[in-house]
Amino acid sequence: MDRLISMSVFAAVVEHENFTAAAEHLKISRASASKHISALEDSLGGRLLNRTTRHISLTEAGKAYYQRCKKILEDVEEAECVVTGFSAEPRGLLRINAPMSFGIRQLGGIVSRFCQALPAIQVELSLNDRFVDIVEEGYDLVIRIARLADSSMVARKLAPCFRVLCASPSYLATQGYPSNPEELSQHSCLHYTYLESDKHWVLNAPDGTEHRVVIQPPLVANNGDALCSAAIEGLGIVMLPTFIVGDAIRAGELEIILPDYRPPDINLYSVYPSSRHLSAKVRAFIDFAIKEIGEQPSWDLELFSD
Repeated sequence: MDRLISMSVFAAVVEHENFTAAAEHLKISRASASKHISALEDSLGGRLLNRTTRHISLTEAGKAYYQRCKKILEDVEEAECVVTGFSAEPRGLLRINAPMSFGIRQLGGIVSRFCQALPAIQVELSLNDRFVDIVEEGYDLVIRIARLADSSMVARKLAPCFRVLCASPSYLATQGYPSNPEELSQHSCLHYTYLESDKHWVLNAPDGTEHRVVIQPPLVANNGDALCSAAIEGLGIVMLPTFIVGDAIRAGELEIILPDYRPPDINLYSVYPSSRHLSAKVRAFIDFAIKEIGEQPSWDLELFSD
């Protein structure tokens, strides 16, 4: 049997949760649908579905196979649309991965408005701070905050990502203001786990001089919001992006220190594999996100003087 047709039948059975409804949707007989699934399982050498008289459920292998099937079928549909000239409306499932804090604080609203603007696209948003393998884990694109150097990926800049040193007024009142980067080694500094530098901070002076400061953090965390909360509570000095600490700075809960010494520049990027064509749905989301963020991100407003 045709593998692509069998995959379409399998996806329909999963989505309709039974053979009869899937067969009716595809306008084939129930027996034909069953034969397609059996042929697919025989060719793969394993069961995809657990069948009972009342319902079906996916096996572990079936769950993984279904996700890949959906992606393949959507890519085929998209390719056909491009050839036949009917690609005006992006559609299908868009799988996005993004950092936790950025996803919650900034990206959630953008995604919500995107879904309302383009209802033919369904978004699956996954948030975590670890480095994901885009191809292996099946994402269409990921949002990364970094200095990129991976030539196997295509990146489009969404916005600059400024980081600042800040601490609570209560901490600064008791521990004092550091006057230069070297004095940070005498302070309580809160460290982000996934920072490229391990237990030291890099700051650039106005004249370009690089300062590398060894820190002894009382708290190390793999999430920026946790560090922001600790800084607000007066635990120490933190180095975080403005999209996390901006609200706390504007509210007077945190205060920027050593403003003339800046961490190395990083940016906010949308990234997708260079081996994968830029699909209409990916392009639509990137264009939408850039327009939503604008030339000056809202999270930077009122933080820096001209």
